[in-house]
Amino acid sequence: MTPAQLGSLLADTVRPDLWFLDDLVGCAGKVLARSDDGDLFFVGRSLDSMFDLLSGALADDVSGPQTFRLPFSFQRPAVRVGSWRWRRRPLTGGEQLTARRVLGELGLAPSLLARRDRPATFVDVVDAGSTFGELLGVLAAWIEQERETWPVIRRKLRFVGVTSRRKTSPNTFRWQQHADWTDRLPARSVVNVSLDSTVWSYLGNTQTKLTRSYRPERWLAEADGPDRDEKTRQALAEAVAIVAHGRSTAGRRALARSIDGEPALSQAWLRSIVTRLNRAGEPS
Repeated sequence: MTPAQLGSLLADTVRPDLWFLDDLVGCAGKVLARSDDGDLFFVGRSLDSMFDLLSGALADDVSGPQTFRLPFSFQRPAVRVGSWRWRRRPLTGGEQLTARRVLGELGLAPSLLARRDRPATFVDVVDAGSTFGELLGVLAAWIEQERETWPVIRRKLRFVGVTSRRKTSPNTFRWQQHADWTDRLPARSVVNVSLDSTVWSYLGNTQTKLTRSYRPERWLAEADGPDRDEKTRQALAEAVAIVAHGRSTAGRRALARSIDGEPALSQAWLRSIVTRLNRAGEPS
């Protein structure tokens, strides 16, 4: 979208109320810290705001991790299994091929994964982890068909689940302990970052999105621009403000502060990112 088109869409919008910004920045910093220096692939639409924030903050960092959108949702109709159980219908052969095409265009084909210098880190809101599980299933089937080396590729994959923050207790539900697909990866490859429950619900359930739904039947549908109704134009103003905050000196330094105390600060890659974020806006 051109600046002129953007300007016309933002006409008559009010300054967005970024009431969730501090929580978003805090969570984004921890996602970055727990990414294992991987390129960040944001699955679906739920974390569009985190993608916007980090894309802005890392825009000038050519040596650091890159951010990408992975336009996948695996929501689809359920089918009956037996007399009383229901589950999502299997992906069709055509949908499997489409998924491979989308992944390939993002550099996530098996041959490319095996030769990546940094991990591919997938990020999404998580309840039970089913989206991650289906994504890994698509990748694993493709890897097997291509006869690429799974023991090599499994070390290049990371999954960061953004969970709704709850009070901790010995009985707290931990989704990765109940998802059978996590056993296929090294333990450190699947991690969580918690987010305030109100913000989590807003981003995952009620925030107006600027892109269409990414259900399987629409994976390769023609991309359409955002609607021009008032609600969508206000959502666009919100997204623009988040990107601007990420690019700002204050936003980058707030992101750096949110990484304080993370264990990965013992590693050079994360210290380097924090240094570059803190130097934002300094004279060269």
